[in-house]
Amino acid sequence: MTSTLLKTPPLNAPTIRQLPNGLTIVAEQMPVEAVNLNVWINIGSAVESDDINGMAHFLEHMVFKGTPRLQSGEFERLIEERGAVTNAATSQDYTHYYITTAPQDFAKLAPFQVDVVLNPSIPDEAFERERLVVLEEIRRSDDNPRRRTYRKAMETAFEQLPYRRQVLGPSEVIEQLQAQQMRDFHANWYQPQSITAVAVGNLPVEELIEIVADSFTRQGKTGKGTSQLSNTNFQPEPAFKEIVRCESVDETLQQARLIMTWRVPGLMQLEQTYALDVLAAILGQGRTSRLVQDLREERQLVSHIGVSNMTQRLQGVFYISAQLPEENLEVVEAAIAEHIRTIQNELVAESEMARIRTQIANRFIFGNEKPSDRTTLYGYYYAQIGDLAPALTYPDRIQSLSTADLQTAAQAYLAPDAYGVVVIKPGQQ
Repeated sequence: MTSTLLKTPPLNAPTIRQLPNGLTIVAEQMPVEAVNLNVWINIGSAVESDDINGMAHFLEHMVFKGTPRLQSGEFERLIEERGAVTNAATSQDYTHYYITTAPQDFAKLAPFQVDVVLNPSIPDEAFERERLVVLEEIRRSDDNPRRRTYRKAMETAFEQLPYRRQVLGPSEVIEQLQAQQMRDFHANWYQPQSITAVAVGNLPVEELIEIVADSFTRQGKTGKGTSQLSNTNFQPEPAFKEIVRCESVDETLQQARLIMTWRVPGLMQLEQTYALDVLAAILGQGRTSRLVQDLREERQLVSHIGVSNMTQRLQGVFYISAQLPEENLEVVEAAIAEHIRTIQNELVAESEMARIRTQIANRFIFGNEKPSDRTTLYGYYYAQIGDLAPALTYPDRIQSLSTADLQTAAQAYLAPDAYGVVVIKPGQQ
């Protein structure tokens, strides 16, 4: 079909600057009285071997425990006394650290953010104290039914890829990690060529770039670590050939859980992901979506149902999750499979397609209103694939899809009789 995309005015206009040491800086002026600096490390738990699984997340904690220039707690004090905020997150594919400051404070606080990321001391005593914090986080995760269910789903969805492991790592691994292992991990992976620093806010672009570049230059990094991601040795796993089932009982549940998963393209096949995003919205995002209307609103077979297309770097997962009475498990699983057959065999109506296109595009636009929204968007795409174009053209990509594109994607990737399924039944009440 003929796309109307290029008629859409560009929402954003970031500037990309690469430094000689390999660091990438993305900057954009935005008329909001704040500046967000988001430092993305192109490293997450996927690069870990099994015997250090959880290291990337543990390191995220230790980054805030002091540097040769800053005592433990001093970074947080400097941030808080200026009314700024800071936080961090780790996934399988990346780790990122961010601060939001007033524009007049950015030049003072940005170097502190960069210092803690590049130069954590990782002292032995603090390492041992923080180990207990991480172990408690793992225990809380193990006690969370939603996280337990997700973990079982990922273990079923993947046989080999590191996405089957949890980012936090198992307790028995965390208990054995040593501070020097973490120092080596940081020295190896936290190198300029693996970092994208994104700054968005109400300062001129060149000033943002100069502040960030100067911060990294002053903190110093040799750029001699590993530049090649070890997880590029992994290959996407083949589609399921049959229904792979995992069933268990969870005494803490009041209702059963049903998770159905399909292996689908990830960021390395980005062009194939857009139609799956739309299919997820049609099936199970919002009250008017097909599964919600049929299984929750009309037949009242489930208390909750949702669908997401999880686009990870190496491979994605099309993920359908339902909460329901145990006696409805069989009929709901069959109904979901039938809805997928319908999408494979019948073109989506243009009216439904138009509604979903608008819904997805507007969500994207509304999610770009704050500096932190944009640094997350830019950092995610550039850290993952080294390209900002998909971040800027996502609504256009969605608008360009035809109903035939959706049918083709459903036929290629969503087999109604071959998928991974996790069923968790409640214990005896």
